[in-house]
Amino acid sequence: MLRELGTTGLMVNPIGFGGIPIQRLSMEESDRVIEEAIASGINFFDSSRIYSDSEEKLGRIFCQYRDRVIIATKSFACERDMVLRDIETSLKKLKTDNIEIYQCHNISSIDILDKALGKGGAIEGLMKAKEEGLIGHIGITGHKPWIMVEALKRFDFETIQVPFNYIETSSLEELIPLAKEKEVGIIAMKPVAGGAIKNTDLNFRFILNCGIDVVIPGMDRIGQVKKNLSVLKDLSPLTKGEIKVLEEEKEILGETFCRRCEYCMPCPQGLNIPFLHLLGAYYFRYELKQWAWKRLTSLPKGYQNCIDCKECIEKCPYDLDMPNIFRDLNKRIREDYKTLKKE
Repeated sequence: MLRELGTTGLMVNPIGFGGIPIQRLSMEESDRVIEEAIASGINFFDSSRIYSDSEEKLGRIFCQYRDRVIIATKSFACERDMVLRDIETSLKKLKTDNIEIYQCHNISSIDILDKALGKGGAIEGLMKAKEEGLIGHIGITGHKPWIMVEALKRFDFETIQVPFNYIETSSLEELIPLAKEKEVGIIAMKPVAGGAIKNTDLNFRFILNCGIDVVIPGMDRIGQVKKNLSVLKDLSPLTKGEIKVLEEEKEILGETFCRRCEYCMPCPQGLNIPFLHLLGAYYFRYELKQWAWKRLTSLPKGYQNCIDCKECIEKCPYDLDMPNIFRDLNKRIREDYKTLKKE
């Protein structure tokens, strides 16, 4: 079942482990989830310097199972010296002497790409770290496929990491064919669109039949580990009926939904932006109106407390207009709940 990640020589389970959600867990809780993942055969783990204590939590367990795990982590740093400092920090947090894949994280514009590739940029630092044996392979991540295409044309990255799921398939147009041509390893982040996609088995089968080497769903419960791995029992292409199921879900979700990457946080006004998005989804998409209303009214800050500072828009890799979305949700939920109470 293992497959090679591009031409890195790294043999990975196609179901990997995204390191964002374990930030919400205690050390003991994360220990149990990570140990279950390793015991169940997951061997590819992705983290980042910006995921608060994610690297530290992974390192607590990795030091016991180092020969059974492949580590990928990343840094926002675009400068040589800064990325080298981040690598040293990652090595300490992960309790290891070397990291298999280190990635330029969230390259969101050509200007940032230019800086990373230019003189004194992050790539210089990553190449130095690779020469010294601190890292094994150089990768890149980003949410905009056209920028990743440009990156692959300008540097021999060994892996790319992009959002990919049944809803977000624009990478199929040019990026994935180019990566395959260059034999670059392809890592799919946001494989369930931040938890928005509910037909996860069908969605994973779709992804793993599109040339993706490994998907990295975030996991913070043992049950999620088992459920995600269960898809490996059947990786056959989707039938027309199964495609119809995903198409119906895609139509419901649309394009302006939150993937819960949390790059928008913290909010200057103290709003829990991803959770507010989630409550809107629970209210309208999943018909959990009473449940969502109770939680909305118990929050210290809600949609109405957004002051339209637009800081979250600047941070969001999907350019979601949160203030406008929140105004709309606040108005629609309140109007709908008034009607619901009358009934």
